[in-house]
Amino acid sequence: MIVKESAKILSQTCLAEDIYSIWLETEIGKTAVPGQFVSLYTRDRSKLLPRPISICEIRKEENAIRLVYRVTGQDTGTKQLSSLAASDQIEVMGPLGNGFDVKAGVQKKVLLIGGGIGIPPMLALAKELSEKATVEMMMGYRNELFLSQELKEYGILHLTTDDGSAGIKGHVLQGIEALNLLPEVIYACGPTPMLQGVKKFALGKNIPCYLSLEEKMACGIGACLACVCRSKEVDEYSQGYTKRICKDGPVFLATEVEI
Repeated sequence: MIVKESAKILSQTCLAEDIYSIWLETEIGKTAVPGQFVSLYTRDRSKLLPRPISICEIRKEENAIRLVYRVTGQDTGTKQLSSLAASDQIEVMGPLGNGFDVKAGVQKKVLLIGGGIGIPPMLALAKELSEKATVEMMMGYRNELFLSQELKEYGILHLTTDDGSAGIKGHVLQGIEALNLLPEVIYACGPTPMLQGVKKFALGKNIPCYLSLEEKMACGIGACLACVCRSKEVDEYSQGYTKRICKDGPVFLATEVEI
Protein backbone atom coordinates (compact mmCIF):
# COMPACT_ATOMS: atom_id res chain seq x y z
CA MET A 1 0.00 0.00 0.00
CA ILE A 2 1.39 3.38 -1.05
CA VAL A 3 1.34 6.09 1.59
CA LYS A 4 2.18 9.78 1.41
CA GLU A 5 3.12 11.40 4.68
CA SER A 6 5.43 13.74 6.50
CA ALA A 7 8.32 11.59 7.70
CA LYS A 8 10.65 12.38 10.57
CA ILE A 9 14.36 12.40 9.82
CA LEU A 10 16.13 10.20 12.36
CA SER A 11 19.67 10.95 11.19
CA GLN A 12 21.70 12.15 8.24
CA THR A 13 25.41 11.63 7.60
CA CYS A 14 27.86 12.23 4.77
CA LEU A 15 29.44 8.94 3.64
CA ALA A 16 31.72 10.29 0.92
CA GLU A 17 32.01 13.31 -1.33
CA ASP A 18 28.42 14.22 -2.33
CA ILE A 19 27.09 10.89 -0.97
CA TYR A 20 24.65 11.09 1.94
CA SER A 21 22.82 8.58 4.11
CA ILE A 22 19.47 9.46 5.66
CA TRP A 23 17.21 7.44 7.96
CA LEU A 24 13.47 8.22 7.94
CA GLU A 25 10.79 7.17 10.38
CA THR A 26 7.83 6.32 8.16
CA GLU A 27 4.99 3.85 7.73
CA ILE A 28 6.65 2.91 4.44
CA GLY A 29 9.07 0.80 6.46
CA LYS A 30 6.29 -1.65 7.32
CA THR A 31 5.75 -2.89 3.76
CA ALA A 32 8.82 -1.91 1.71
CA VAL A 33 10.93 -4.63 0.07
CA PRO A 34 14.44 -4.53 -1.49
CA GLY A 35 14.45 -2.89 -4.90
CA GLN A 36 11.59 -0.48 -4.29
CA PHE A 37 12.00 3.30 -4.06
CA VAL A 38 10.36 6.38 -2.57
CA SER A 39 9.63 9.87 -3.86
CA LEU A 40 10.81 12.78 -1.71
CA TYR A 41 9.26 16.25 -1.95
CA THR A 42 11.46 19.24 -1.17
CA ARG A 43 10.29 22.34 0.69
CA ASP A 44 11.02 24.44 -2.40
CA ARG A 45 7.66 24.62 -4.17
CA SER A 46 9.38 25.83 -7.35
CA LYS A 47 10.59 22.24 -7.71
CA LEU A 48 7.30 20.54 -8.49
CA LEU A 49 8.56 17.03 -9.14
CA PRO A 50 9.64 14.72 -6.33
CA ARG A 51 13.06 13.08 -6.19
CA PRO A 52 12.96 9.28 -6.62
CA ILE A 53 15.50 7.52 -4.39
CA SER A 54 16.06 3.78 -3.97
CA ILE A 55 15.61 2.20 -0.56
CA CYS A 56 18.96 1.15 0.90
CA GLU A 57 17.85 -0.50 4.17
CA ILE A 58 14.58 -1.42 5.85
CA ARG A 59 13.88 -1.81 9.56
CA LYS A 60 10.29 -2.99 9.74
CA GLU A 61 10.26 -3.25 13.54
CA GLU A 62 11.20 0.44 13.80
CA ASN A 63 9.08 1.71 10.88
CA ALA A 64 12.27 3.07 9.35
CA ILE A 65 13.97 3.14 5.98
CA ARG A 66 17.42 4.28 4.92
CA LEU A 67 18.17 6.15 1.72
CA VAL A 68 21.65 6.73 0.31
CA TYR A 69 21.79 9.32 -2.45
CA ARG A 70 24.15 11.54 -4.42
CA VAL A 71 23.91 15.34 -4.45
CA THR A 72 23.83 16.24 -8.13
CA GLY A 73 24.26 20.04 -8.11
CA GLN A 74 24.10 23.25 -6.09
CA ASP A 75 20.50 24.25 -6.82
CA THR A 76 18.84 20.85 -6.79
CA GLY A 77 16.40 18.89 -4.68
CA THR A 78 19.15 16.56 -3.48
CA LYS A 79 21.25 19.54 -2.37
CA GLN A 80 18.30 20.81 -0.31
CA LEU A 81 17.78 17.33 1.09
CA SER A 82 21.41 17.18 2.25
CA SER A 83 20.89 20.28 4.40
CA LEU A 84 18.23 18.62 6.57
CA ALA A 85 19.04 17.19 9.99
CA ALA A 86 17.61 14.89 12.67
CA SER A 87 14.08 15.84 13.81
CA ASP A 88 13.35 17.73 10.57
CA GLN A 89 10.34 16.59 8.55
CA ILE A 90 10.13 15.72 4.86
CA GLU A 91 7.20 14.69 2.69
CA VAL A 92 7.63 11.20 1.28
CA MET A 93 5.57 8.81 -0.85
CA GLY A 94 6.08 5.08 -1.16
CA PRO A 95 6.91 2.30 -1.31
CA LEU A 96 6.89 2.59 -5.09
CA GLY A 97 7.57 0.13 -7.89
CA ASN A 98 8.30 -3.57 -7.81
CA GLY A 99 11.29 -4.96 -5.96
CA PHE A 100 13.70 -7.81 -6.61
CA ASP A 101 12.45 -11.38 -6.92
CA VAL A 102 14.11 -12.69 -3.78
CA LYS A 103 12.51 -16.13 -4.15
CA ALA A 104 14.44 -16.69 -7.38
CA GLY A 105 17.69 -16.69 -5.44
CA VAL A 106 16.73 -18.91 -2.50
CA GLN A 107 19.21 -21.75 -1.93
CA LYS A 108 21.25 -20.68 -4.94
CA LYS A 109 24.56 -18.98 -5.61
CA VAL A 110 23.66 -15.39 -6.36
CA LEU A 111 25.72 -12.47 -7.59
CA LEU A 112 24.72 -8.91 -6.71
CA ILE A 113 26.17 -6.28 -9.03
CA GLY A 114 26.06 -2.57 -8.25
CA GLY A 115 27.60 0.46 -9.87
CA GLY A 116 27.82 3.98 -8.45
CA ILE A 117 24.56 5.08 -6.86
CA GLY A 118 23.13 1.70 -7.89
CA ILE A 119 25.07 0.21 -4.97
CA PRO A 120 22.74 1.29 -2.10
CA PRO A 121 19.72 -0.92 -2.99
CA MET A 122 22.08 -3.90 -3.07
CA LEU A 123 22.55 -3.58 0.70
CA ALA A 124 18.88 -4.27 1.46
CA LEU A 125 18.90 -7.17 -1.01
CA ALA A 126 22.13 -8.67 0.39
CA LYS A 127 20.69 -8.52 3.89
CA GLU A 128 17.48 -10.22 2.74
CA LEU A 129 19.32 -12.99 0.88
CA SER A 130 22.17 -13.58 3.32
CA GLU A 131 20.42 -16.39 5.22
CA LYS A 132 18.67 -17.82 2.17
CA ALA A 133 21.40 -18.04 -0.46
CA THR A 134 25.15 -18.01 -1.08
CA VAL A 135 25.80 -14.33 -1.70
CA GLU A 136 28.67 -12.81 -3.66
CA MET A 137 28.81 -9.16 -4.64
CA MET A 138 30.67 -7.19 -7.29
CA MET A 139 30.48 -3.46 -6.62
CA GLY A 140 31.92 -0.84 -8.92
CA TYR A 141 33.16 2.46 -7.46
CA ARG A 142 34.80 5.58 -8.80
CA ASN A 143 37.11 5.64 -5.77
CA GLU A 144 35.47 6.17 -2.35
CA LEU A 145 34.07 2.89 -1.00
CA PHE A 146 30.80 3.94 0.62
CA LEU A 147 28.76 1.08 2.19
CA SER A 148 31.53 -1.47 1.54
CA GLN A 149 32.01 -2.39 5.20
CA GLU A 150 28.28 -2.95 5.66
CA LEU A 151 27.98 -5.04 2.50
CA LYS A 152 30.75 -7.35 3.77
CA GLU A 153 28.48 -8.44 6.61
CA TYR A 154 26.14 -10.22 4.21
CA GLY A 155 28.37 -12.07 1.76
CA ILE A 156 31.63 -12.13 -0.16
CA LEU A 157 32.39 -8.67 -1.49
CA HIS A 158 34.51 -7.98 -4.57
CA LEU A 159 35.36 -4.43 -5.67
CA THR A 160 36.34 -2.60 -8.78
CA THR A 161 37.49 1.01 -8.91
CA ASP A 162 38.07 3.31 -11.85
CA ASP A 163 41.56 4.22 -10.66
CA GLY A 164 42.57 0.85 -9.19
CA SER A 165 42.88 2.31 -5.68
CA ALA A 166 40.93 -0.68 -4.30
CA GLY A 167 40.03 -4.07 -5.68
CA ILE A 168 40.32 -4.65 -9.41
CA LYS A 169 41.01 -1.71 -11.70
CA GLY A 170 38.21 -1.24 -14.21
CA HIS A 171 34.48 -1.85 -14.33
CA VAL A 172 32.34 -4.63 -12.86
CA LEU A 173 32.33 -6.83 -15.96
CA GLN A 174 36.13 -6.79 -15.96
CA GLY A 175 36.00 -7.83 -12.30
CA ILE A 176 33.62 -10.69 -13.03
CA GLU A 177 35.83 -11.90 -15.86
CA ALA A 178 39.02 -11.61 -13.78
CA LEU A 179 37.56 -13.73 -10.98
CA ASN A 180 35.71 -16.09 -13.32
CA LEU A 181 32.47 -15.68 -11.38
CA LEU A 182 29.63 -17.92 -12.53
CA PRO A 183 26.51 -17.52 -10.36
CA GLU A 184 23.12 -19.18 -10.72
CA VAL A 185 21.17 -15.92 -10.43
CA ILE A 186 22.21 -12.29 -11.01
CA TYR A 187 20.73 -9.11 -9.54
CA ALA A 188 22.05 -5.75 -10.78
CA CYS A 189 21.50 -2.03 -10.37
CA GLY A 190 23.49 0.79 -11.91
CA PRO A 191 23.94 2.99 -14.97
CA THR A 192 22.54 1.79 -18.29
CA PRO A 193 25.89 0.94 -19.95
CA MET A 194 26.71 -1.31 -17.00
CA LEU A 195 23.31 -3.01 -17.15
CA GLN A 196 23.68 -3.57 -20.89
CA GLY A 197 26.94 -5.38 -20.24
CA VAL A 198 25.45 -7.40 -17.38
CA LYS A 199 22.49 -8.43 -19.54
CA LYS A 200 24.77 -9.55 -22.37
CA PHE A 201 26.91 -11.56 -19.95
CA ALA A 202 23.88 -13.19 -18.30
CA LEU A 203 22.19 -14.11 -21.56
CA GLY A 204 25.44 -15.52 -22.91
CA LYS A 205 25.78 -17.77 -19.85
CA ASN A 206 22.03 -18.55 -19.67
CA ILE A 207 21.82 -17.09 -16.15
CA PRO A 208 18.50 -15.63 -14.88
CA CYS A 209 19.15 -11.93 -14.39
CA TYR A 210 17.15 -9.18 -12.69
CA LEU A 211 17.93 -5.58 -13.60
CA SER A 212 16.93 -2.47 -11.66
CA LEU A 213 16.76 0.32 -14.24
CA GLU A 214 17.71 3.93 -13.62
CA GLU A 215 15.67 6.64 -15.33
CA LYS A 216 14.49 10.21 -14.72
CA MET A 217 10.96 10.08 -13.31
CA ALA A 218 8.10 12.55 -13.01
CA CYS A 219 5.02 11.22 -11.21
CA GLY A 220 6.59 8.01 -9.84
CA ILE A 221 3.29 6.09 -10.04
CA GLY A 222 3.04 5.26 -13.74
CA ALA A 223 0.51 7.85 -14.83
CA CYS A 224 2.64 10.16 -16.98
CA LEU A 225 4.67 7.72 -19.13
CA ALA A 226 7.78 9.87 -18.65
CA CYS A 227 10.00 6.90 -17.72
CA VAL A 228 9.55 4.06 -20.16
CA CYS A 229 11.72 1.38 -21.69
CA ARG A 230 11.24 -0.93 -24.63
CA SER A 231 9.62 -4.26 -23.77
CA LYS A 232 9.14 -7.62 -25.42
CA GLU A 233 5.37 -7.51 -24.96
CA VAL A 234 2.52 -5.02 -25.25
CA ASP A 235 1.82 -3.05 -22.09
CA GLU A 236 -1.89 -3.00 -21.25
CA TYR A 237 -1.71 0.61 -20.05
CA SER A 238 0.15 2.20 -22.96
CA GLN A 239 -0.89 -0.34 -25.61
CA GLY A 240 2.67 -0.24 -26.90
CA TYR A 241 5.84 -2.26 -26.56
CA THR A 242 6.89 -0.30 -23.52
CA LYS A 243 7.14 -0.70 -19.76
CA ARG A 244 6.83 2.04 -17.17
CA ILE A 245 9.99 1.88 -15.09
CA CYS A 246 8.39 3.45 -12.02
CA LYS A 247 5.27 1.28 -12.03
CA ASP A 248 6.15 -1.97 -13.85
CA GLY A 249 9.74 -1.85 -12.59
CA PRO A 250 12.19 -0.60 -11.64
CA VAL A 251 13.22 -4.26 -11.47
CA PHE A 252 12.73 -6.37 -14.58
CA LEU A 253 13.83 -9.80 -15.71
CA ALA A 254 16.54 -9.08 -18.28
CA THR A 255 14.64 -10.94 -20.99
CA GLU A 256 11.58 -8.69 -20.51
CA VAL A 257 13.14 -5.43 -21.62
CA GLU A 258 15.45 -3.95 -24.22
CA ILE A 259 18.15 -1.63 -22.92
